[in-house]
Amino acid sequence: MKIIRLKHDEEKRFGRLEGEEVILLDGFPAPEARETGVRLPLSAVELLAPTEPSKIVALGLNYRDHARELGMPLPEEPLIFLKPPSAVIGPEEEIVLPRQSKRVDHEAELAVVIGRRAKDVRPEEALDYVLGYTCFNDVTARDLQQKDGQWTRAKSFDTFAPVGPWIETDLDPSDLRVEARVNGQVRQRSSTRELVFSVPEIISFVSSIMTLLPGDLIATGTPPGVGPLAPGDLVEIEIEGIGVLRNRVKGT
Repeated sequence: MKIIRLKHDEEKRFGRLEGEEVILLDGFPAPEARETGVRLPLSAVELLAPTEPSKIVALGLNYRDHARELGMPLPEEPLIFLKPPSAVIGPEEEIVLPRQSKRVDHEAELAVVIGRRAKDVRPEEALDYVLGYTCFNDVTARDLQQKDGQWTRAKSFDTFAPVGPWIETDLDPSDLRVEARVNGQVRQRSSTRELVFSVPEIISFVSSIMTLLPGDLIATGTPPGVGPLAPGDLVEIEIEGIGVLRNRVKGT
């Protein structure tokens, strides 16, 4: 099932996508999506970021092939950092390059959307807490990341967390193709089978540190091939079984 968040007649709602129609839902679609019976054509609504997270937890160096690319050893435990909810944008919204940075990179990632409150979850139970999965772009000011030595500023500019276009609820995250394209040229291509830490392991680890709330996002790391963005670029993040997240890049 594909869950979208939409705007129609100045009202923001959740809906279930069925072909070219949207069935409106009553509230956040967890633990179950409650349908209102109202149907709208997809062409009549504006797609928004499919969730409003209280936090975005992201992972660094979580692809084996990316670690090989960088010549770095695999981490012994997940390397996590936070991105602010204010960085979130939806499909077709613009990524704005900040004046403080001279190099901003794309990072294609599978994101996990939490469906219910999760604290101290065991790996074998972790998928029970997942609403679904979506595409994510962990946009990063690479020069500031290297300059600061920690990642908060580099990861936190407004528009640095594109997510969407929807949440796919029926998906096995263990072997999915992940791809990034810029102006149609493939920059990143790998599979989630290259993940150092699996989705259940990540959820368990993060929930042992902080309580995860419905709608929260966990971005599971990026494969090799990250590269710079320039004004006017069209960046596409495609994940097998989900779809394509498209965002244009804008200079300041």
